[in-house]
Amino acid sequence: MSIALEIVRTYRAPKEVQMRQMQAGEKSEGRALAVLMGACFLLFIATLPNLSRQAFLDPSVPFQGRMAGAFFAWLLMMPLVFYALSIVVKLVLKVVRKDAPGHHVRMAMFWALLASSPLWLLSGLAAGFTGESAGTTLSGVAAIGAFLVFTIFGLVAAVRTGQEPAP
Repeated sequence: MSIALEIVRTYRAPKEVQMRQMQAGEKSEGRALAVLMGACFLLFIATLPNLSRQAFLDPSVPFQGRMAGAFFAWLLMMPLVFYALSIVVKLVLKVVRKDAPGHHVRMAMFWALLASSPLWLLSGLAAGFTGESAGTTLSGVAAIGAFLVFTIFGLVAAVRTGQEPAP
């Protein structure tokens, strides 16, 4: 199945897409990492228009320097942050007695980040073209909201698949 089609389906029916992903195929950590790295790469791309605008407005730090910092942040540090965040979410689920397999929790969060990436790209374009504006704020809130909604639906699917008896 095409990733782009799955992202579109996630906007229409997030719970069904997440359930299908939890139940399909092998539980490969490589797949989870690929989804996370793809999402982080798209979010890195989303920052480039704003970095270009900032470099134009303040040439004391060149665009290449800003881009190198964003690359380090999004492709080297943020994957570690998201893995740590998934561990925290897994522990919180365990405390509230809604345990789910760790791989499912990671995939739910990583897929939510990838599925919300079109809105992050839109937010990056808005920041690049208009700077700080109501449109930039609105698109950023929409991106964060989509990430949270998709994460919640994914965690619900993860808890449900974790409660099913093994075949």
